[in-house]
Amino acid sequence: MKLRFRGPEPAFHLVLVNPEIPQNTGNIARLCAATGCALHLVGELGFSTDEKAVRRAGLDYWHLVRVTEHPELDSCLASIGEREPLLFTANTHRSYRTARFRPGATLIFGGESQGLPDPIIAAHEPRSYAIPTRPGSVRSLNLANAAAVVVYEGLRTIGSLDDMITES
Repeated sequence: MKLRFRGPEPAFHLVLVNPEIPQNTGNIARLCAATGCALHLVGELGFSTDEKAVRRAGLDYWHLVRVTEHPELDSCLASIGEREPLLFTANTHRSYRTARFRPGATLIFGGESQGLPDPIIAAHEPRSYAIPTRPGSVRSLNLANAAAVVVYEGLRTIGSLDDMITES
Protein backbone atom coordinates (compact mmCIF):
# COMPACT_ATOMS: atom_id res chain seq x y z
CA MET A 1 0.00 0.00 0.00
CA LYS A 2 1.15 3.53 -0.77
CA LEU A 3 0.12 6.68 1.08
CA ARG A 4 -0.93 9.40 -1.38
CA PHE A 5 -2.34 12.92 -1.13
CA ARG A 6 -4.57 15.04 -3.29
CA GLY A 7 -3.60 18.60 -4.05
CA PRO A 8 -3.73 21.40 -6.56
CA GLU A 9 -1.95 21.16 -9.93
CA PRO A 10 0.58 22.55 -9.97
CA ALA A 11 1.01 22.48 -6.21
CA PHE A 12 3.83 25.00 -6.58
CA HIS A 13 6.16 26.39 -9.23
CA LEU A 14 9.64 25.34 -8.12
CA VAL A 15 12.29 27.61 -9.68
CA LEU A 16 16.02 26.82 -9.75
CA VAL A 17 18.26 29.77 -10.65
CA ASN A 18 21.60 28.72 -12.16
CA PRO A 19 21.55 25.10 -10.94
CA GLU A 20 24.92 23.42 -11.31
CA ILE A 21 24.69 19.77 -10.28
CA PRO A 22 22.64 17.46 -12.52
CA GLN A 23 21.92 14.96 -9.75
CA ASN A 24 20.33 17.66 -7.59
CA THR A 25 18.14 18.81 -10.46
CA GLY A 26 17.19 15.20 -11.17
CA ASN A 27 16.27 14.65 -7.53
CA ILE A 28 14.22 17.85 -7.55
CA ALA A 29 12.48 16.68 -10.74
CA ARG A 30 11.53 13.50 -8.90
CA LEU A 31 10.24 15.62 -5.98
CA CYS A 32 8.15 17.59 -8.49
CA ALA A 33 6.74 14.38 -9.98
CA ALA A 34 5.79 13.15 -6.50
CA THR A 35 4.17 16.40 -5.39
CA GLY A 36 2.65 17.90 -8.53
CA CYS A 37 5.04 20.85 -8.73
CA ALA A 38 6.09 22.46 -12.00
CA LEU A 39 9.87 22.81 -12.42
CA HIS A 40 11.45 25.93 -13.93
CA LEU A 41 15.17 26.09 -14.74
CA VAL A 42 16.49 29.65 -15.02
CA GLY A 43 19.72 31.10 -16.38
CA GLU A 44 22.99 29.27 -16.84
CA LEU A 45 22.68 25.56 -16.22
CA GLY A 46 25.79 23.66 -15.19
CA PHE A 47 24.64 20.71 -17.34
CA SER A 48 22.43 19.76 -20.26
CA THR A 49 18.89 18.67 -19.47
CA ASP A 50 19.50 15.79 -21.87
CA GLU A 51 22.48 14.64 -19.83
CA LYS A 52 22.35 11.02 -18.65
CA ALA A 53 23.03 12.01 -15.02
CA VAL A 54 19.91 14.20 -14.82
CA ARG A 55 17.72 11.47 -16.22
CA ARG A 56 19.30 8.84 -13.95
CA ALA A 57 18.76 11.01 -10.85
CA GLY A 58 15.15 11.68 -11.93
CA LEU A 59 14.76 7.96 -12.65
CA ASP A 60 11.71 7.07 -14.71
CA TYR A 61 9.82 10.17 -13.62
CA TRP A 62 11.29 12.88 -15.85
CA HIS A 63 8.34 12.54 -18.27
CA LEU A 64 5.92 13.21 -15.39
CA VAL A 65 7.38 16.66 -14.68
CA ARG A 66 6.48 19.87 -16.46
CA VAL A 67 9.98 21.36 -16.99
CA THR A 68 10.42 24.80 -18.54
CA GLU A 69 13.71 26.57 -19.19
CA HIS A 70 13.94 30.37 -18.99
CA PRO A 71 16.85 32.69 -19.86
CA GLU A 72 16.36 34.84 -16.75
CA LEU A 73 14.17 35.15 -13.66
CA ASP A 74 11.98 38.05 -14.85
CA SER A 75 10.81 36.12 -17.92
CA CYS A 76 10.17 33.07 -15.72
CA LEU A 77 8.04 35.05 -13.27
CA ALA A 78 6.16 36.72 -16.15
CA SER A 79 5.36 33.35 -17.73
CA ILE A 80 4.00 32.08 -14.41
CA GLY A 81 2.17 35.34 -13.70
CA GLU A 82 3.90 35.66 -10.32
CA ARG A 83 4.43 38.98 -8.56
CA GLU A 84 5.26 37.79 -5.04
CA PRO A 85 7.53 34.74 -5.19
CA LEU A 86 8.95 33.12 -2.07
CA LEU A 87 12.76 32.95 -2.02
CA PHE A 88 14.82 30.43 -0.07
CA THR A 89 18.36 31.39 0.79
CA ALA A 90 20.84 30.87 3.62
CA ASN A 91 21.28 34.66 3.71
CA THR A 92 18.26 35.90 5.63
CA HIS A 93 16.94 35.84 9.19
CA ARG A 94 13.35 34.63 8.55
CA SER A 95 12.51 30.94 8.97
CA TYR A 96 10.86 29.05 6.11
CA ARG A 97 8.17 28.09 8.64
CA THR A 98 6.90 31.69 8.55
CA ALA A 99 6.53 31.78 4.75
CA ARG A 100 3.01 32.44 3.49
CA PHE A 101 2.50 29.49 1.17
CA ARG A 102 -0.50 29.40 -1.14
CA PRO A 103 -1.54 26.88 -3.81
CA GLY A 104 0.44 27.52 -6.99
CA ALA A 105 3.00 29.77 -5.26
CA THR A 106 6.43 30.24 -6.80
CA LEU A 107 9.34 28.91 -4.69
CA ILE A 108 12.78 30.11 -5.80
CA PHE A 109 16.15 28.49 -4.97
CA GLY A 110 19.66 29.40 -6.10
CA GLY A 111 22.48 27.29 -7.47
CA GLU A 112 24.53 25.00 -5.28
CA SER A 113 27.78 26.97 -4.92
CA GLN A 114 26.59 30.58 -5.15
CA GLY A 115 22.96 30.51 -4.00
CA LEU A 116 20.70 33.28 -5.21
CA PRO A 117 22.38 36.42 -6.56
CA ASP A 118 22.25 39.38 -4.15
CA PRO A 119 20.16 41.57 -6.52
CA ILE A 120 17.44 38.91 -6.65
CA ILE A 121 17.38 38.60 -2.85
CA ALA A 122 17.29 42.40 -2.50
CA ALA A 123 14.38 42.71 -4.94
CA HIS A 124 12.32 40.21 -2.95
CA GLU A 125 13.81 40.61 0.53
CA PRO A 126 10.49 40.72 2.44
CA ARG A 127 9.70 37.24 1.06
CA SER A 128 13.12 35.63 1.60
CA TYR A 129 13.37 32.70 3.99
CA ALA A 130 16.01 30.31 5.32
CA ILE A 131 16.08 26.78 6.68
CA PRO A 132 17.90 27.01 10.02
CA THR A 133 20.91 24.86 10.82
CA ARG A 134 22.79 24.39 14.09
CA PRO A 135 25.40 27.03 15.07
CA GLY A 136 28.90 26.17 13.92
CA SER A 137 27.65 23.52 11.49
CA VAL A 138 27.21 23.55 7.70
CA ARG A 139 26.59 26.72 5.64
CA SER A 140 23.37 25.33 4.22
CA LEU A 141 21.56 22.17 3.19
CA ASN A 142 22.00 20.39 -0.12
CA LEU A 143 19.76 22.01 -2.75
CA ALA A 144 17.58 18.93 -3.30
CA ASN A 145 17.14 18.46 0.46
CA ALA A 146 16.25 22.13 0.95
CA ALA A 147 13.68 21.96 -1.85
CA ALA A 148 12.10 18.86 -0.30
CA VAL A 149 11.88 20.45 3.16
CA VAL A 150 10.24 23.59 1.73
CA VAL A 151 7.83 21.82 -0.65
CA TYR A 152 6.50 19.49 2.04
CA GLU A 153 6.16 22.35 4.54
CA GLY A 154 4.25 24.25 1.86
CA LEU A 155 1.99 21.26 1.18
CA ARG A 156 1.33 20.88 4.91
CA THR A 157 0.61 24.59 5.27
CA ILE A 158 -1.90 24.77 2.40
CA GLY A 159 -3.70 21.65 3.67
CA SER A 160 -2.79 19.30 0.82
CA LEU A 161 -1.55 16.65 3.24
CA ASP A 162 -4.89 16.63 5.07
CA ASP A 163 -6.63 14.65 2.31
CA MET A 164 -4.60 11.44 2.14
CA ILE A 165 -5.59 8.13 0.59
CA THR A 166 -3.99 4.70 0.33
CA GLU A 167 -3.37 2.94 -2.96
CA SER A 168 -2.70 -0.74 -3.49
